[in-house]
Amino acid sequence: MIEFLSIHYAWIKAFHVMSVLAWMAGLFYLPRLYVYHVEGLAKRGVARGSEMDLLFQHQERLLLRAIMNPAMIATWIFGLMLVATPGIVDWGSAWAWVKAVAVIGMTVFHMALARARRAFVMGQNRLTGRQWRMMNELPTVLMVLIVSAVIVKY
Repeated sequence: MIEFLSIHYAWIKAFHVMSVLAWMAGLFYLPRLYVYHVEGLAKRGVARGSEMDLLFQHQERLLLRAIMNPAMIATWIFGLMLVATPGIVDWGSAWAWVKAVAVIGMTVFHMALARARRAFVMGQNRLTGRQWRMMNELPTVLMVLIVSAVIVKY
């Protein structure tokens, strides 16, 4: 297995980066969809279960299930393969731990977004458009930490 990882390191890394890009796109866009969902319904005085509400729910479900979930899983699989490749990660350095904690934080955020989607479906969303806008900044902060850690390797 170690020989496989070493021989195919460049491909594994390429697939990891592609998976991360897809996952991040979803993490940036889903909270924005929630902003539009909350504000679009409020602005038009439209109720839960309306055509507009169901359209937002459909878009949110597809983004989460068809793009974000597979991309997150692929990111983790290829990332763990990279971690298992000899000589790639030095766990004695701070950067590896910063990245690990930030990736776990990104995963927890992903799960919170999935839970929020269920709240929208049940008509139990309690956050405002402004609050969702603020939540939309978290993946950016985590991305800055991850990229800085990996590139600078402090």
